Amino acid sequence: MAEFISHSADETISFAERYARSLKGGDIVLLKGELGAGKTVFCKGLAKGLGVEDEILSPTYAYMNDYSGKLYHFDCYRLANGEQAEGLGLTDYFYMDGICVIEWAENIASVLPSGCREVEIEKIGDTVRRIVYD
Repeated sequence: MAEFISHSADETISFAERYARSLKGGDIVLLKGELGAGKTVFCKGLAKGLGVEDEILSPTYAYMNDYSGKLYHFDCYRLANGEQAEGLGLTDYFYMDGICVIEWAENIASVLPSGCREVEIEKIGDTVRRIVYD
């Protein structure tokens, strides 16, 4: 695991844009962090690095936002288990060529494939974030 300290949302976006270059089609990134840690900000940077030009919004009520098949942004906060994710068809996206970024992945841990990458964002100040990643 490696670590990056971000001092602003712009730095987080720039870091995530660089991190996106390490990803390949079909990768799944488990994005961890408390509410307000900057998970959606990180996802904005990933999208930029993947060439997605759409506005990135938190998929809290949609469960998953599909950005042109390049990026699938999941929010599993309201799911109780992996079976619910399967029932909604969310797990089908794990086997496509886009990058899956999953917030609150622990709620669907039973259906996650092996080999997922992890990024954890920790809020350590008003604008400072500790990002631990592999």
